[in-house]
Amino acid sequence: MEINSNNLINSNILQTKKFDNLNAENITKDEEQLRKVSNDFESFFLNQIMDISLRSTNVAGEGAGSDIIKSMYVQAVADSSSGTLGISDMLFDFLSKNNK
Repeated sequence: MEINSNNLINSNILQTKKFDNLNAENITKDEEQLRKVSNDFESFFLNQIMDISLRSTNVAGEGAGSDIIKSMYVQAVADSSSGTLGISDMLFDFLSKNNK
């Protein structure tokens, strides 16, 4: 399977719809905030992994702006794929069960 940004975005949309359809009428404000924080953590986690993985590559070319372009690319991929790996789901489930 080829991984590209379109697959990640479509998967993110499906994940969001899955959550929205799960208990749309029973979702509290706290659960919405917890879901957002869980997705943000997953995005941060992916950003860190990709940043370390791509540090020694020339994905964005060479020169003064290549580090900026690479960090923007990593941030965009991490943000668009948050909520798709399952880390945020596990974190949300754990915190929602143990925070009552």
